[in-house]
Amino acid sequence: MALDHDVKLLNARHVKAFVKGNKNDFNDAEAIFDAVARPNVRTISIKSVAQQDVQLIHRLRQEALKRRTALVNQLRGLLSERGYCH
Repeated sequence: MALDHDVKLLNARHVKAFVKGNKNDFNDAEAIFDAVARPNVRTISIKSVAQQDVQLIHRLRQEALKRRTALVNQLRGLLSERGYCH
C-alpha cells in the first residue's frame, strides 16, 4: 500500500475452491490469481495494529475461559467420584 499497490486480502477458505490438483506453491499461486481475477470473491478488510491487538486479547480471553471450564469440569468429576459433589 505504501508503494501505491492495490492490496486485496482474501479469505483462504474462498481461495481453496480454486485450487486444482495437489497442494503445492504453484497450484496455490494459480488459485490465488484465479480468485483475485473474479469480481465476486469477497475480500477482507485490512486490520490496523490496534484492531489486531484487540482481536488478540479476545482470543486469549476465549482460550483462558475454555481452560477454566475444562479444569472446573475435571475437578467436578474427580470430586463426584469421591462423593463430595452431587
